[in-house]
Amino acid sequence: MSLEEDTRWLEWVTKQFESIAGDDKEIDLDEFKTALKVKESFFAERFFALFDSDGSSSISLDELLEALELLIHGSETDKLHFLFQVYDVDGSGSIDPDELRTVLKSCLSESAISLPEEKLDDLTLALFESADKDNSGSITFEELKAELENFPEVMENLTISAANWLKPPNLEQKKCKTPRYLTRAYWHNNSRKLLFLCLYAVLNVLLFIIAMLKNVHGGPWFMVARGCGQCLNLNCTFVMVLMLRRCLTWLRATWVVKVLPLDQNILLHQIVGYAILIFSIVHTGAHVMNFARMSQTDGMYQLWEYLLTIRPGIGWVNGTASITGVILQVLICLMVVCSSTFVRRSGHFEVFYWSHLSYIWVWALLIVHCANFWKWFVVPGVVFLIEKVVGIAVSRMGGLYIVEVNLLPSKVTHLVIKRPPFFHFKPGDYVYINIPVIAKYEWHPFTISSAPEQQDMLWLHIRSMGQWTNRLYEYFRQPECQTISNKRLTASLRNKHHESRTQLPAKLNENHRYCNIKCYVDGPFGTPTRQIFTSEHAVLIGAGIGITPFASILQSIMCRYHMRKQNCPNFNYSRCEAIKDNEMKLRKVDFIWINRDQKSFEWFVSLLTKLEMEQADEEPEGRFLEMHMYMTSALGKNDMKAIGLQMALDLLAKKEKRDSITGLRTRTQPGRPDWAKVFQKVSEEKKGKVRVFYCGSPALAKAIKAQCEHFGFNFYKENF
Repeated sequence: MSLEEDTRWLEWVTKQFESIAGDDKEIDLDEFKTALKVKESFFAERFFALFDSDGSSSISLDELLEALELLIHGSETDKLHFLFQVYDVDGSGSIDPDELRTVLKSCLSESAISLPEEKLDDLTLALFESADKDNSGSITFEELKAELENFPEVMENLTISAANWLKPPNLEQKKCKTPRYLTRAYWHNNSRKLLFLCLYAVLNVLLFIIAMLKNVHGGPWFMVARGCGQCLNLNCTFVMVLMLRRCLTWLRATWVVKVLPLDQNILLHQIVGYAILIFSIVHTGAHVMNFARMSQTDGMYQLWEYLLTIRPGIGWVNGTASITGVILQVLICLMVVCSSTFVRRSGHFEVFYWSHLSYIWVWALLIVHCANFWKWFVVPGVVFLIEKVVGIAVSRMGGLYIVEVNLLPSKVTHLVIKRPPFFHFKPGDYVYINIPVIAKYEWHPFTISSAPEQQDMLWLHIRSMGQWTNRLYEYFRQPECQTISNKRLTASLRNKHHESRTQLPAKLNENHRYCNIKCYVDGPFGTPTRQIFTSEHAVLIGAGIGITPFASILQSIMCRYHMRKQNCPNFNYSRCEAIKDNEMKLRKVDFIWINRDQKSFEWFVSLLTKLEMEQADEEPEGRFLEMHMYMTSALGKNDMKAIGLQMALDLLAKKEKRDSITGLRTRTQPGRPDWAKVFQKVSEEKKGKVRVFYCGSPALAKAIKAQCEHFGFNFYKENF
């Protein structure tokens, strides 16, 4: 930290001390634990003992500031000495194996990592044997210092600040930067979307002005109402065009994808939806003001009669324009509110789903409300109807059954569906699924997690985050599933294509079972990830369950990779280059998976292990597929409570050739990725044009997209 930051930090510590210490101006152990917010009391007790220089069982402000001053401005040796004292529990001047084991156990608890006792012993021995240079049975300060020098990253973080564990929130000053939306990189990387939005805005302005000029005779309020009405004709039709999924999927395979922002259709749909809300409110308000003027000037009808009756005869269908307008305004407001992020992300997807189905009533009322709307609606309406008919036909063709279910950690349900022979899809595509035993009329979108090369089965991984997904998970946990005998199971598997068989799942073990449950699938539908195989260097980033589209993609990539090697057994680069360009342009794939906790990695560990084993250790161009795992609940190497653990994990991973957390060869990194460093490394590899594909939380997407714009990478977010 800089001198200015140190000063601000000390001021913050002083302020925090005064708020914690209370009237006695002293901090006891319990208050110290509360202030540090640590999961394990071991570190709080060790820090407290070292800060309490006079042994009074309490820390004064002077003692706290004296210790922190040493840690911030002290030499590297001072900082390492403090770390050594934390590990030297009995104060003997050396660290024995039992002390080291106690420290590492507390480190595991702080990082929310659960390992068997045997693995903890292995970690302890790995670090102890490496540090105990003279085999004396204990680690001295000089030996610990020498061991830390083998980990430059740890030393660097210690040198920056040994007191990061007490770093105040929002310490970094917000630098005055040019707003992201005004940077050249943003406009360059979003040129198609921005150009499209500009054309869309210009078209609305032109329609508004033309409609106003045609209705000058009606007065200013009438002109505004007509202008907004014409814009609503366009937007209420265009909002439907943006959700023609089959047409968009087909267009993604054509040159149109290079011109139009097809990958932004969900965002554009939302923008048009908000535009409809604004135009409708202004349209309604302008009509109300006009009716108020008319009721005062001619006196034939009251304002409420203009709004809620057919007496004035306004409208082309029996004077119903006002009544249908009021109903439309209510429906539009309801749809926008129920489609908000808060509703969709808070486990109430059904509210969004059922309220959005009112679009049928909106279109019907618009045809009655406006004499010219049908002219805008007829062509896209027919296409929409054809898409719906095709979707119903496709979903009902063939007998689709869920034949296998796996209940995975973090309430993830893995469905295995018998794949019909006519079902063809691309890696990363998604489908809508309906399971009548869960909800007869509800359809929900999920990404296909199996590869197209897997001919017989279709995989879906569904995380329980809402009412429908929770009902699905609980359905396969019901205890009555155990009542089916093994003979009944055999008969069910032999006749799984017949609906006459039972629909209750047959339980083989606690989390894995075979079953024969009827389902309907509509799709597949394309996503931005279809462009992965036309990329040269693809960076795939999945957060949590966001790995599902990349599970399919990674399997497909490796299938094509092996086909390339079979076509070129000696794998001579010059000979294989033509094959690579014709079948797959990919030269390098970086896969980044970010999870909150350890159990979340269990979803796809077997798949990732297989991919690691199938890939050769060395390639002429370097590793074709490189994996990067991050566990956000684990404390990073810049945290004093995790330094020893991360050193031990590194040493044991080198010894056993696999990671202790996931079992993969790839070492799981603690904390969150430093995207600037990650993308800097990608940029330096110079494997060709970089495209970044992301699936996960919207908040993380913003941070990643900002870095992509900085480095000039194309960014694609999974939306459906």
